[in-house]
Amino acid sequence: MKDYALVTGATGLLGRYLMRDLLLADARLAVLVRPSRKASARHRVENVMCYWDRELGRTLPRPVVLEGEITEPDLGLDARDIRWVAEHCGRVMHNAASLTFESTSPTGEPWRSNIEGTRHVLELCRQAGIRQFHHVSTAYVCGLRQGLILESDVDVGQKLSNDYEKSKLESEKLVRGSEFLDQVTVYRPAIIIGDSQNGHTTTYHGFYAPLQAVSAISQAVVRDETGLMHDSARFPLSGVETKNLVPVDWVSAVMAHVYLHPEWHGRTYHLTPKHPVTARLLADTIEETIGLYSVKLEGAGRQLKGLTEYEALFADLIRVYASYWKDDPVFDSTNTRLAAPHLPCPHVDRPMLRMMARQAISINFTAPRDRPVTPRFDTPAWFESLLEADSHPAQPGARRVGLRVLGHGGGDWTLALAGSQPVSASFGLQARNLPLIEVNVETLRQLVEDGQPPEAGRLTSRGISPQEAGQLLLTLSKQLSSPVSSEK
Repeated sequence: MKDYALVTGATGLLGRYLMRDLLLADARLAVLVRPSRKASARHRVENVMCYWDRELGRTLPRPVVLEGEITEPDLGLDARDIRWVAEHCGRVMHNAASLTFESTSPTGEPWRSNIEGTRHVLELCRQAGIRQFHHVSTAYVCGLRQGLILESDVDVGQKLSNDYEKSKLESEKLVRGSEFLDQVTVYRPAIIIGDSQNGHTTTYHGFYAPLQAVSAISQAVVRDETGLMHDSARFPLSGVETKNLVPVDWVSAVMAHVYLHPEWHGRTYHLTPKHPVTARLLADTIEETIGLYSVKLEGAGRQLKGLTEYEALFADLIRVYASYWKDDPVFDSTNTRLAAPHLPCPHVDRPMLRMMARQAISINFTAPRDRPVTPRFDTPAWFESLLEADSHPAQPGARRVGLRVLGHGGGDWTLALAGSQPVSASFGLQARNLPLIEVNVETLRQLVEDGQPPEAGRLTSRGISPQEAGQLLLTLSKQLSSPVSSEK
């Protein structure tokens, strides 16, 4: 059974929340992640999962991690990983995208990720027989249109504001035009901001751009005896323009709900708020959190003249977002309300914006580092020789047992047994009804180091007795070498 979804963009802001929400619902996920200069794909995902473990106060199951890159043919996957995707993935959640507003090259971003990347994802789906596609687009494929934008609207000849909107419309059309797909579900979020509960974010676009620019400039501006600054930041706006801001936790909750309920697949969803915010409220938020009480709104479309040194610097810093400041249209969200009436969008009001702004400023607009956090016991490394053996699969009908290792350095595997001897392993749990052993990574580490079965209650099992489960883990520990650990 193809029970897994292949998720792209899993380490981005929205992707992090999707991993959390879908894994909490016991969805089976494989995530395509590229390595960074400092960390492997697996370490990058593990860092995200450790964050959620701490926040939730519990350990989440780990997704299958596939190291690759959407801008490469076959997504940069090797033959083993491609075979695994074809055997186990029944749908794709394509969330990876470039947020670049202005391109510097026809082959650069956002075209490379948003169009060529989508083309590569679709080609892998075609080759692997994946016929269900969940695509993350944007509400702003509507471009410069005004009035009511329907969820059914796609390309109606609209003019587009920037290269980002152009690339996202083109990528959505690529997906919709792929005849081999049986079902396409499209999510169109508005402008995603941080978590509605605590302001957490890892990216600083849209609402955060002018806030960050003013914050940076404020370090050089002389303040008066009250601590306030009297230079100004000027916007060519009237103040009544509206922007549709949506908290990332709400966007993820709705997407996860739709994904988990197949009766809602095959539709397009505007993930937009009932009440947009005004430009005046955004300006007030900047004033209150930075202490710069001279944000000037000078009329929509007006050419700003006579700028001071700091005003000119501010204008240059947010120049790339010039198209962002237009008045938003009204987005129809009928499908979203029908599918998730129990998940109304939190109202983005003054206290929430102030909380998000202060959170961003408090961490100086930084994002989590990709520094690898080495686990005390690296279960994937421990399994590598058995995974290599999976290039020569066990005989048909061989007994299979699932193993879920919880915690930092854990993951899911399926073991193929010859009698009681493991002969090969593959990523993930191959079926919902497999006999399953569940153990935390620390218990497994102690078992490997001590050569003794775990104490009663240190592992759980389904479809296999605890005694047999413990013996199977002991057999594995004798068969496989211990992974190297640098953390004590």
